Amino acid sequence: MRTNFDQLLEAGCHFGHLKRKWNPAMAPYIYMERNGIHIIDLNKTALKIEEAAESLKGIARSGRKVLFVGTKKQAQEVVAQHAVEVGMPYITERWAGGMLTNFPTIRKAVKKMSQIDKMMSDGTLDNVSKREKLQIARQREKLEKNLGSIADLTRLPSAVFVVDVIKEHIAVAEANRLGIPVYGIVDTNSNPNNIDFVIPANDDATKSIDVILTAVCEAIKEGLEERKVEKADENAAAAEAPAEGEAPAPKERRQRIRKAAPKAEAEKVAEVKAEEPKAEEAPVEEKKEEAPAEEKKPAKKPAAKKTTKKAEKAEEAAE
Repeated sequence: MRTNFDQLLEAGCHFGHLKRKWNPAMAPYIYMERNGIHIIDLNKTALKIEEAAESLKGIARSGRKVLFVGTKKQAQEVVAQHAVEVGMPYITERWAGGMLTNFPTIRKAVKKMSQIDKMMSDGTLDNVSKREKLQIARQREKLEKNLGSIADLTRLPSAVFVVDVIKEHIAVAEANRLGIPVYGIVDTNSNPNNIDFVIPANDDATKSIDVILTAVCEAIKEGLEERKVEKADENAAAAEAPAEGEAPAPKERRQRIRKAAPKAEAEKVAEVKAEEPKAEEAPVEEKKEEAPAEEKKPAKKPAAKKTTKKAEKAEEAAE
């Protein structure tokens, strides 16, 4: 387990909202009620954190991105710190509507920011008036504030991790519309039905958010390290392959010899076939010469017989 009961208890993850503000869908995760406040079952919280961490580890191992979203004051610093450690994009300022569903437009804004940086480095802004230069600088600051943390996000993220489901309901709706899995810290006043991986915990305390994000980011780090190891193994295997591939030279010679052998055999067979018709032609000629000789002999016999009969008739007539 990446977290235990005592850690979650010390961080205050078990505190929920007032009973009158609860969402009935969170009933399976509520342990009891005390002084009009719901208490969250931390055993279920620890299991859900482990489940979400394993899933995020697999996403990181495959080289995909996870977008962290936490715009409330208690979560801004913690989310930014942990996301930077893992190298993942994050949103800690206002969620711009359409950041996922209208992603190409957001990418254009990010490109605009990079173009301004290029202009500043090239010195092209020196030819612009002071007023225009100030306007461009202010535009750059605004883009950096809202979109600077997702400048490296070139395509849609594979998962979205949300700290407060109610406050970030637009991000959850966009992710659900695009079929992106949502990981969320869900309090007793939130609806867990739209969240794919529910982590029932207090989403208003900085310590609670910190404990959960620490466990999740450790899993992501493990996935990234495993990816590095796999890449290193693949590179080593690719480097060994050419060294082993030097041996096929003798194989090619053998193949050439084998190919040459059938050619020699084919030539021998052709010679034999060329000689066979000559041997067969001689007996045919002998047969042709013998055939007329045999036919002549019987032809004479019937002729002799006919002449003898005529002679006999002639003799009888003479008598």
